[in-house]
Amino acid sequence: MNWTFLPRRVGPPRRIGGLFLIALLWPTAAEAHLVNTGLGPLYDGISHLLLSMEDLLPVLAIALLAGLNGPVAGRRSLFALSGAWLAGGALGYSTGLNVFPDTITCLSFLILGGLTAADRRLSPHLVLALAITLGLVHGWLNGVALQTDELEFLSLVGIDATVFVLIGLISAVVIAMKAVWMRIVVRVAGSWIAASGLLMLGWSLRGSI
Repeated sequence: MNWTFLPRRVGPPRRIGGLFLIALLWPTAAEAHLVNTGLGPLYDGISHLLLSMEDLLPVLAIALLAGLNGPVAGRRSLFALSGAWLAGGALGYSTGLNVFPDTITCLSFLILGGLTAADRRLSPHLVLALAITLGLVHGWLNGVALQTDELEFLSLVGIDATVFVLIGLISAVVIAMKAVWMRIVVRVAGSWIAASGLLMLGWSLRGSI
């Protein structure tokens, strides 16, 4: 991966900002439970996505990646991600079985964040496949969490609606970016997501070393 776009010398403010971000994203014990706002299942789902980094950051990553690859990739990802998330959530809710390894979320961070940081031109079909895969996996995990906590399926609708809004807004903003420095900012954001995924992976594997 080519990291030459990053500045060689980083001043104290940037170091502090980077350390603050790492501290913010440093993984603690994994929690599959959804947020309970007391405002009803729909708002519980909205709050869960906005407050759960393991779901929010991959959504941001695929939105950035889709935006970097143009309007066609952005439009396809918008409907593919939200549709797959709802379908995966329905399957996870109906079965209540977690069929994925604990490291699956870390891989979402690493793959999507790494591709965004690399800024390689991808075909709309590949971006579509990544969006569908992300939606099915994370939707399934959300559905299982809902079933485990005995919460209503409507919470998943709140999660899915928030996914739709976020990817629509963020990908549209990235598509409209024309200046080179703006794309560099997007690539740096992708590298941070990938780095946080690497931290999560190391944390989850610490017991097996």
